[in-house]
Amino acid sequence: MRTTHTGPPPKDRNDWKTIRTLLPYLWEFRIRVALALTFLITAKLANVAVPLLLKEIVDSLSKPHAVLVLPAMLLLGYGLLRFASTLFGELRDAVFAKVTQRAIRRVASKVFGHLHALSLRFHLERQTGGVSRDIERGTRGIGFLLNFMLFNILPTLVEIALVAAILLKKYDPWFAIIIGITLVVYVAFTLTITEWRMVFRRTMNDSDSKANTRAIDSLLNYETVKYFSNEGFEARRYDESLEVWENAAVRNQTSLAALNAGQSLIVAIGVTLLMFLAAHHVTQGTMTIGDLVLVNVFMIQLYLPLHFLGFVYREIKHSLADMEKMFTLLEVNTEIKDKPDATPLQIRGSVIRFEHVNFSYDVKRPILFDLSFEIPAGRKLAVVGSSGAGKSTLSRLLFRFYDVSGGRILIDGQDIRNVTQASLRAAIGIVPQDTVLFNDTIYYNIAYGRPDASHDEIIQAAKHAHIHEFIESLPEKYESTVGERGLKLSGGEKQRVAIARAILKNPHILIFDEATSALDSKSEKAIQSELKEISENRTTLVIAHRLSTIIDADQIIVLDHGRIAESGTHRELLERNGVYAHMWSLQQHENAVEAESDAA
Repeated sequence: MRTTHTGPPPKDRNDWKTIRTLLPYLWEFRIRVALALTFLITAKLANVAVPLLLKEIVDSLSKPHAVLVLPAMLLLGYGLLRFASTLFGELRDAVFAKVTQRAIRRVASKVFGHLHALSLRFHLERQTGGVSRDIERGTRGIGFLLNFMLFNILPTLVEIALVAAILLKKYDPWFAIIIGITLVVYVAFTLTITEWRMVFRRTMNDSDSKANTRAIDSLLNYETVKYFSNEGFEARRYDESLEVWENAAVRNQTSLAALNAGQSLIVAIGVTLLMFLAAHHVTQGTMTIGDLVLVNVFMIQLYLPLHFLGFVYREIKHSLADMEKMFTLLEVNTEIKDKPDATPLQIRGSVIRFEHVNFSYDVKRPILFDLSFEIPAGRKLAVVGSSGAGKSTLSRLLFRFYDVSGGRILIDGQDIRNVTQASLRAAIGIVPQDTVLFNDTIYYNIAYGRPDASHDEIIQAAKHAHIHEFIESLPEKYESTVGERGLKLSGGEKQRVAIARAILKNPHILIFDEATSALDSKSEKAIQSELKEISENRTTLVIAHRLSTIIDADQIIVLDHGRIAESGTHRELLERNGVYAHMWSLQQHENAVEAESDAA
C-alpha cells in the first residue's frame, strides 16, 4: 500500500521575523528586562575586573618587601568581585524568569486560540499529532531563545569588547589584533557550518512531526487497526518516519562534532599566539609576571564564553527552527471572521430563512444549488435525501463553519455573516450524528453544554435524555470517565449524552442531525418523545434518514443532488407519489423484513 505524505516539506522562515514576533512579550515587561540587563552588565564588569585585581595581587606578592596589608585587601576585594559576579548573575535570572514563562504561556495560548478560530476546512485537513508536537517544540524553544540571546550572546560580546579595550590600552596592539582576528574567523566558521547544518535539524523536526502524527492517528483508530490485523503495517509506517529522523539525527551529530573540533582549533591557535606574545614581552621586561597572569586569565575567561557562544548560536538556530512551524500556524488565514462592525444576534422569534443559497467545499464540486426555504418561528422542518445530497451541509452553514458561496442565510432577518459567531452559536443547539466526547467524566461531558449550569440542572438534563438511570448504575456514577472520544460508551449511550448536552444548553434553535441514528427502536421511541418535548416552541431543523422520525414535522424538504426535489408535509408528499413516497415505501419494506427476522 502506498503511504501519503503527512505534510509539506520544511520551509525556511525568516529568523528575524520569528524574533520580532517575541518582541511584544518583552516590551510588556520592559522594566524587568531593563533591570535584568543592568544586573547582567554589572556581573560582567565584576567578571572582567577579577583578572585586573589578580594582576595587582601577583605583582604585589612578587616584590621582595611586600607589605602584607595590601595583598590582604586585594584578596578580600578579589573574593567580593567573584561573589558579585555570581550574585548579579543569579539576580538577573530571578528577575527575568517571569518574562520567559509569561512569553511561553502567552504564545502557547495565542496559538491554541488561533487554532480554534480557524475554519472547519483547516481542521478537516490537519494532523493532530504533528500540530501538537510543533507547539510543544516551539514553546520549549521560546524559553531557550529569550534566555540565551539576552544573557549569553550579548554578555559574551560585551566581555570580549571590554577585554579587547583593556588589552589595546595597556599592552601591545597585537594582543587586541590577535583576539579580533580569532573572533572573526571563529564567528565566520560557526555561522557558515551552522547554516549548513540547519537542513538536518529541519528534517529532524519534520520527520518527528510525521512520526507523531502517524502514532496518534494509529492509536486513535486502535479498533480499526485490530479489525484488519494491520499492527505490522502501522509499525512499518511509524518506523519509516523514524528512519528519516534517525538518518538526519546522525548527520546532525557528526556535523556537530566537526564543528566543535574546528572551533576548538581556531581558539587554540589564538590562545597560543597570545601566550607566545605575552611570554616574549615578559622576557623583554616590558610586562610583569602579573601581566602574563592577566593575559592568561583573560584568555581562559574568553575561551569558555567564546566556545559557549558557538554552542548558543547553534542552539538558538535550532530553537528558531523549532519555533518556525508553531509561528507558521499563526499565519494560517482565519477563513471565517467576525466583521469589524458585527453585532450580537438579536433573537425575536428564531425565524430561519435560506435565500438562493449556493455552496461548494471545492469550486470544482458544488454541493448546494439555489436553495431557498424558511423555517417559521417555533416550527419544525425536516430535511431528507440520499447520502451526499447536502443535508448535513445545511447545519454547518447555519453554524457558520463555512460561508455560503452565493445567496444568504437569515435568522430573524439578520444575515448571519453580519453577527458575531459567538452569539450565533450560542443560539443554536445540536445533536450530531457522530457524537465525539471528551476524555473526561460523563458529568463533564453533559455540563459542556453550559459549563456554568448547576448540579441539579445537569442531573435534570440527563433524566430528560433517559440516561440518568444508566449513569447511576455505573460504579462511579457521574464521575465515570468515557475514554478517548467516548469509546467506553456504546453508540446509543454517547448519543444520549449529546442529547442531554443540547437540552442543558437550552438554545432558541435546535438541530437534530440523525439524532437517533445510533439507538435501537425502543430507545428511539423513548427519546423521540423527549426530543419532541424539548423542541416544542423552538425553531427546529431535523436532518433525518429514518422517515418515521419526522412524520410530525411541519414541513419536509427532499434534497436531491443539492436541489429541492419536493417539499410539503408527510401526508402531502405521500399523496404526490414522488421521491419521498418511494423512500417511504422502501423503508417500510425494510422495517417489515427486519420485524419478520426478529420474530423468527
